[in-house]
Amino acid sequence: MINVSNLTKKYFVNGECITALDSVNINIQKGEFCCIVGSSGSGKSTLLKLLAGIERPNGGTISINNNCIHKMTENELAKFRQNNIGFIFQSYNLLPYLTAIENVALPLLLKGVDKYKRLKLSKTLLCKLGLDMRLNNMPCELSGGQQQRVGIARALITHPQIILADEPTGNLDNESSNQIMQLLIGLSRKKDITIIMVTHDSNIANQADRIITLNNGFILSDTINQSSLSSISQ
Repeated sequence: MINVSNLTKKYFVNGECITALDSVNINIQKGEFCCIVGSSGSGKSTLLKLLAGIERPNGGTISINNNCIHKMTENELAKFRQNNIGFIFQSYNLLPYLTAIENVALPLLLKGVDKYKRLKLSKTLLCKLGLDMRLNNMPCELSGGQQQRVGIARALITHPQIILADEPTGNLDNESSNQIMQLLIGLSRKKDITIIMVTHDSNIANQADRIITLNNGFILSDTINQSSLSSISQ
């Protein structure tokens, strides 16, 4: 589903060239739950931004379902993201002046879905995520775990094939983190959604199907999580 070949990204800061990613090669299959780990500055978030088309590579290729996103125009990228990719953020990125249901419905508004239908779909999804009593709450009235579930619902509302998650449990307590991880694992296994998640937490990463470790822009290791596969077979 996702093919990354010889991907390179460089930044120029005060006349100095900094290599964030250096000839990275990755293949990710449909329905795979992949965690990207590494120390600060290893290139994790840069890789996620490149996969989303938010940043452009200096070299190499990125193909998603045979679409070469590194060659797309900004308008093409925006449409591609809208139709194929959902985003989950560490800081939730909910609009503070919209209710939970309105935040979830926003991507459908951008796609031109009428108000009645988008609110109905958003309500159904939020109820499935256990937020039926929080539909009309503002983000400031929700706990961190509840806000993140709203963020997940917003990511899912357009039925994306891929979810890109940047430290989605980073601001949560252990109980909320585990709840969010179980939601994501369920989506991957039951809905066949490909999930690529950046995390610094090894306990979180160990629940994924595959763990890719970055170090100074290189892939240090790329391993299949046997314990995760065992839990699937059971």
